[in-house]
Amino acid sequence: MTTTGHGTTTHLEKVEAPGSMLTHAAAKALAVLRVSTGFVFLWAFFDKTFGWGYATPAAKAWINGGSPTKGFLSSVEVGPFQSFFHSIAGDTWTNWAFMLGLLGIGVALTAGIGLRIAAGALALMMAMMWAAEWPLASGSSNPVTDYHFIYAVVGIVLALTYAGHTWGLGRQWARLPIVQKNRWLI
Repeated sequence: MTTTGHGTTTHLEKVEAPGSMLTHAAAKALAVLRVSTGFVFLWAFFDKTFGWGYATPAAKAWINGGSPTKGFLSSVEVGPFQSFFHSIAGDTWTNWAFMLGLLGIGVALTAGIGLRIAAGALALMMAMMWAAEWPLASGSSNPVTDYHFIYAVVGIVLALTYAGHTWGLGRQWARLPIVQKNRWLI
């Protein structure tokens, strides 16, 4: 219960985390954003792994010998990193790093745990994908603020607002002794 400057009393529903206050509605909206964004990455992981036929046909699924990175990275046509991306397209380590990134980000966001690490991984993945597409020269309708930037910002906002505490395992995760000793794991 708080008192406004006009002498009236209001009831604020809040979810508290260190250094923050969110209304229940805001916490729920962030939880929906977190789970939805996590699902984007989980879906990409499973579609590329099993070839569900949305972005990846079954014949090109990772489990059927397809490469989750070869098509995208070998088709990079602009930017100063074009030769670099062509050189790593389809490499085993590139496929594993990309797929583990998709899975890790997706699980962390969906479950609401390890959001700081997930935010860092998400920002790094989006920066690399932005560099591969190089919107500055590829004819993008907005060369700076595109979906790569938005996803990176979403990850950072989710980590900074303790979005895993609502409809997630964030509170339980934060109580683990290893997380208590290493706050960067939150």
